[in-house]
Amino acid sequence: MTFGEQNTESDAHSQLDYAIAKGINFIDTAEMYPIAAREATLGKTERYIGTWLKKSGKRDQLVIATKISGPNRGMGYIRNPLDFSKKSIHQAVDLSLKNLQTDYIDLYQMHWPERVMNMFGQRGISEIDTQWQDNFFEVLSVYDGLIKDGKIKHIGVSNENPYGVMKFLNESEKHHLPKIATIQNPYSLLNRLFEVGLSEICLRENVGLMAYSPLAFSFLTGKHLNGIQPTSRLGLFPQFTRYANENCKKATQLYQELALTHGLTLTQMALAFVNQQSFVMSTIIGATTMEQLQENIAAFDVVLSPELIAEINKIQAVYPDPAP
Repeated sequence: MTFGEQNTESDAHSQLDYAIAKGINFIDTAEMYPIAAREATLGKTERYIGTWLKKSGKRDQLVIATKISGPNRGMGYIRNPLDFSKKSIHQAVDLSLKNLQTDYIDLYQMHWPERVMNMFGQRGISEIDTQWQDNFFEVLSVYDGLIKDGKIKHIGVSNENPYGVMKFLNESEKHHLPKIATIQNPYSLLNRLFEVGLSEICLRENVGLMAYSPLAFSFLTGKHLNGIQPTSRLGLFPQFTRYANENCKKATQLYQELALTHGLTLTQMALAFVNQQSFVMSTIIGATTMEQLQENIAAFDVVLSPELIAEINKIQAVYPDPAP
């Protein structure tokens, strides 16, 4: 999601070359990327991936995922209206296929729900969205047609809660429609809220978590402990405040000390922790430099001992999920 904002097309191609050479086979993007989203750069990330796919000739070896945007004030430049109607879904899929220079999308996701709910740093919900009307069946029916047309292979959700996941699962079973295969939600040492409710659904219903922000916007590298680094994503885009609180800093300090006593970097421990969870299908990393990418990929060779996991859980008990 940094391709086209913090990374040039050349940067993007170099990172993709390195990742695939190291065995990575899954690339996740979205129609609204790069982040921070703005009209001038809309679609650049998909287009950079598309030019790389055409150049590399490796499309058949990869799992490519992208997402349709849900309703959001101020983002009418993407599409108007921003919804999950048949027209909008078809428009979004066709544009992503064009940008990615491919005939099919392996995994197509709803970036966030149509209904107003707790997401993007909001912990709970106190009242329901009475303006939204249940359309799970209609949405799945549209995806059923796109799968039959060969434009997409599988579907998933993102930034969802247990209600939405179970509604999609129930409707697909009841009407013999495509089943959601994945959920892409935040999950890290600073945010383990997924373990409450959603993890059981994933394990029982065979839905895989694709964990995003496993390094908490780079907070779990430890580099912001003495202040936000000005050239980092958090420094460049101060509107992302999910991890900007004192408890996140205190927990991160403890996690860093724990990692160092076990001969690991905080980055290694943070990524390895996420990757070891039984409900996690994929740990989504995002790097702006080649050095970061190299360290991130190398972390997947690290296996945390039960003793280290127990120590991590002790810190979690003191600072439970400081980031919403």
